[in-house]
Amino acid sequence: MSIVQFVHLSIEVFLSVGAFGLFILALVLLVECVAALFPAIRQTDNTLDESLLNPKVAILVPAHNEENVISSTLTKLISTLKPQEYVIAIADNCSDATAEIARNAGATVIERHDSERLGKGYALDYGLQYLEKRAPDVVVFIDADCQVNRDAIAILTKTAIVTGKPVQANYLMAKPNQPNPKDSISAFAFKVKNLVRSCGMTRLGLPCLLAGTGMAFPWSVIRSINVASSDIVEDMKLGLDLSMAGHPPIFCPDARVFGNLPQNTQAAKIQRTRWEHGHLQTLLTYVPKLVWAGIKHKRSQLFFSALDLCIPPLSLLVVMWVSMMFISLLFCLVTSLWIPVVITTIAGLFIMTAILLSWAKFASSDLPLQELLAVPIYILWKIPLYFKFLIKPQKAWIRTERD
Repeated sequence: MSIVQFVHLSIEVFLSVGAFGLFILALVLLVECVAALFPAIRQTDNTLDESLLNPKVAILVPAHNEENVISSTLTKLISTLKPQEYVIAIADNCSDATAEIARNAGATVIERHDSERLGKGYALDYGLQYLEKRAPDVVVFIDADCQVNRDAIAILTKTAIVTGKPVQANYLMAKPNQPNPKDSISAFAFKVKNLVRSCGMTRLGLPCLLAGTGMAFPWSVIRSINVASSDIVEDMKLGLDLSMAGHPPIFCPDARVFGNLPQNTQAAKIQRTRWEHGHLQTLLTYVPKLVWAGIKHKRSQLFFSALDLCIPPLSLLVVMWVSMMFISLLFCLVTSLWIPVVITTIAGLFIMTAILLSWAKFASSDLPLQELLAVPIYILWKIPLYFKFLIKPQKAWIRTERD
């Protein structure tokens, strides 16, 4: 075999494997989005038995320099609670008035000072250690900058007790007061990941990913896992660890929690960098672990979780498709190899169908079609973020500045 033939064969194999891999990711995305269209599977019934009447519920609110937002979060949250439900705010390495404001809002406040072990995971672990003295039935994690619907804590608590599993609320992002098309697309991408795909996984009987806030755990379940971590997406890591330990999280769309997309461009960039670099790092780290655990324990759910985790952020998936299509077309013109072009075209149809179905069912009322057409601008904004991951991925947790 000549060098030219070897190079030709190598490129052919690379394109075929790449196109097929993209096809699988697009197919999994489409299956999840189609499954989300089917009626919801109710995790609990509408009746309460005696064991559910007065569960003891602790709500942990980790906060690092959140003096601008924590009062609103805690005031609204505490006003919805029953007597046996209480809030513990963890003032984590704070240099502002977070602790004082949280006390004035009615929360029990514990302060943590550790300049070496930084990260939300360590703050949550500190709160769980504090709870050991009077262990609750259920622990709920809520971020300091979130707004919680009035019945969300009750729904999460009931679902966690009935199922005995970790529960993830429907966590969505609200657009800024003066949103631009990029903000609208960002909120839509967040909804596809946290609502549409989570609904699809639930309909398929599969575990969902944890989203960072609005998470409820039976006490015995959360104490079976070490949550202390400096990982920049500690929520995703925690959910995967729980799945491998035999406690797969379930999705509860009726419990709603809302965050806010930052108005400031630089703050938005920092937030997206942390989320997406963390996702990619977790993908590389946990897919082999999930596959191995699935083989070892003969649990097919873990294989499907690995496939779900393999789907990169939506904008990166589109960038991958465009790149593969361009290279495949170029090679086809030179060599007449058309198979990668066909496979990549089908993958593109799958991705487009998944996006349009998600928009039509879940977002058409708050995302006009003309704003959906701004997707290419949103993707161009994010391309430098992905190049940065190849050169210098973000590994340290950086707090997003609040508006």
